[in-house]
Amino acid sequence: MLKTLKISNFAIIDNLEISFEKGFSIITGETGAGKSIMMGALSLILGGKADLKAIRHTDRKSVIEATFGIEEYGLKPLFEACDIDYDGEECIMRREIAASGRTRAFINDTPVTLQAMREITMHLVDIHSQHSNLLLSQPDYQLGILDSIIADKAVKERYATEYGRYTTLCSRLSHLKAENRRRKEEEDYLRFQLDRLQELKLTEGEDVELENEERTLSNVAEIKEALWEAGELLSGESRSVIADVQQMRQRMSRTAELYADAGEIAERMESILIELKDIDRTVAAMQGNLVDNPEELARVQERLNAIYALETKHKVGSVDELLALQHSYEAQLTEIDDSDEEIAALEAMVKEQHAVVMALAEQMHAMREEAAGTFCRELLREAMPLGMKNLQFEIKFSRVPLCAAGVDAVEFLFSFNKQQALMPVASSASGGEISRLMLCVKSIIARSMKLPTIIFDEVDTGVSGDIANRMGELMRDMARGIQVITITHLPQVAVKGENHYKVFKQDSADATFTSIKRLDDGERVREIAGMLSGEAIDEAALNNAKSLLGKR
Repeated sequence: MLKTLKISNFAIIDNLEISFEKGFSIITGETGAGKSIMMGALSLILGGKADLKAIRHTDRKSVIEATFGIEEYGLKPLFEACDIDYDGEECIMRREIAASGRTRAFINDTPVTLQAMREITMHLVDIHSQHSNLLLSQPDYQLGILDSIIADKAVKERYATEYGRYTTLCSRLSHLKAENRRRKEEEDYLRFQLDRLQELKLTEGEDVELENEERTLSNVAEIKEALWEAGELLSGESRSVIADVQQMRQRMSRTAELYADAGEIAERMESILIELKDIDRTVAAMQGNLVDNPEELARVQERLNAIYALETKHKVGSVDELLALQHSYEAQLTEIDDSDEEIAALEAMVKEQHAVVMALAEQMHAMREEAAGTFCRELLREAMPLGMKNLQFEIKFSRVPLCAAGVDAVEFLFSFNKQQALMPVASSASGGEISRLMLCVKSIIARSMKLPTIIFDEVDTGVSGDIANRMGELMRDMARGIQVITITHLPQVAVKGENHYKVFKQDSADATFTSIKRLDDGERVREIAGMLSGEAIDEAALNNAKSLLGKR
């Protein structure tokens, strides 16, 4: 329930703080006193859109804060889902609006999004204004009424979960099919390019090896000449390196008999001699292996030209990059080949999930039909005492394609007079009749949803006399189970309240601002008398007010 409301720097409200009680509370006041402004401020707590024009003084922010008692309403999972502190007793909602346009929302001093604030406050309070009466003619709202009173709400929750899975699968299937169509269009191109790459039978690093081979085959004569010169220097018939080193080794070996350290030099020269002889044999082998082979050179150059042509075409610089491209084409074509199987598997999943969702939709349909019967009976019972004794009411069901709401569309049809055909409410009801109907609807919904607080903002507009009295009784009866706060101009409604608050304007030296106070018994008698007789409150008006208060 709403325990306190604090408003500062908002429209003509400078600073206002009021505490509310359980049961049925009445708010009255002259037109323009600021009652609607209070409701506008409270709507911000419900996540409503902020209006910068409402900031009274632009040098400071507007702040609206409401404290709710949340015992016994089972809201802990909702708070935990939003990562908000939960003490099981109170919840403090606050909106701050800066002149710059920046708004901030807090729950228990934790910054939250407006969406999180809406999700929580919708379980705490409902504000019904005259504008809300327009909802009664909207099909989505009508369906929502039935859903609010169905017995097994877990079915609707499960439907929402399963329908979400269904739409996700459908989205995946649609995306996969679109992607598959796109790939199919590229398939011929991919296969052509892959065939060209596979025809070459490329191997890693092949281009480097071929380039080395091509350089060798193109310069056989020059290479052989260099090798011949090396061989001559190593072991030619004239003076050679090997012969010189061999002579040096022999000389050091003989010297070692006279100078021991020369033996180490002789050993090192022996190692050099072994290496030089091995080099000489290698050079000789190279000379033997080198053959001038124009046919092989042509083959290598042709292979390289084919590789270079593909590298140029695909804008890459090596065989390894061509192989990477080949693997990519192979992978894409494998995906295309596999996608048909994946699509078939996903289509089977969609079909299976559709059956699950349809079964739940049919279950919801059955529950809605049952709820419709209950709602029709309860609405007629609630509405007839409010001056609608000839009211007829029927809920027409029609099937729609599977959607987030199921497979149902509903239309509320009313007749307020004998021999009058049933018609949509917008075509058959007056403003006063719609107000009374909405009061009855809210009464039924409130009982079903166990909503802590409901606020009626002049819901009794357009009625008077005995009907106003009965509307007051209906709201008083609602308040036996929940907190009901009603803004009214009708004394017949005002006297039914347990607590009475008056909104009024006050003047300071330089400004006019709105205030609110809870009336004591004497003040309440004078307020009711004023509502009965206008400004001139005489003894008859006071006695009439006392009489009405005594009959409540």
